[in-house]
Amino acid sequence: MNTPLKAVVLVSGGLDSATVLAIALAQGFAIHAISFDYGQRHRFELEAAVKVCKSMDVHDHVVCRIDTNIFRGSALTNDIPVPHNRHESDMSTGIPVTYVPARNTIFLSIALGLAESVGVNDIFIGVNAVDYSGYPDCRREFIAAFEVMANLATKAGVEGQRLTVHTPLISLTKADIIRRGLSLGVNYGLTHSCYDPIANGISCGECDSCQIRLKGFREADAVDPIQYR
Repeated sequence: MNTPLKAVVLVSGGLDSATVLAIALAQGFAIHAISFDYGQRHRFELEAAVKVCKSMDVHDHVVCRIDTNIFRGSALTNDIPVPHNRHESDMSTGIPVTYVPARNTIFLSIALGLAESVGVNDIFIGVNAVDYSGYPDCRREFIAAFEVMANLATKAGVEGQRLTVHTPLISLTKADIIRRGLSLGVNYGLTHSCYDPIANGISCGECDSCQIRLKGFREADAVDPIQYR
């Protein structure tokens, strides 16, 4: 009898993670979804994560709460202004103030613990190294290094149950990601990308994340279904 495919998928509530969730489902994986509440100012993404999972009939969804005092010096977790209306050339230079210290390392480590606990050898994450804001933990080198560590640091890994970190969006443009998601039926109206939303969750349209998202929809010749102020 064939063992059913199972995967842990990191679901932030954003466009990329919704697409990755759809890709994992299309590949036949049964999903253990995990999201993170780390005191982010754009907490509306957590509501979006719940909606996205429900829309794809993913019912095994854990929201992991992390002490908000861990992450300091980031505009996403502290009282630091989120940059607005940055030029595209500025977004591709340096590491922005919205970088959260070691965030993906921590998130993937917790996802790894969940994966080993439930007997899963596959983790999916929506990192992207093409249209991104300069985060070092979205690069191929980081993912490759984490996967090596994961197989050295776990009982499953040393006993030969190799863990794989899947990054199906790593080399895609945002437009490519949107086209792929639309082809899989992703409802992007349920997602949230904005780093600096107003009180009712409406996106600013001016932060790096909004600008990259809007540019992606334009280049994909598609309409972004969410509301902007």
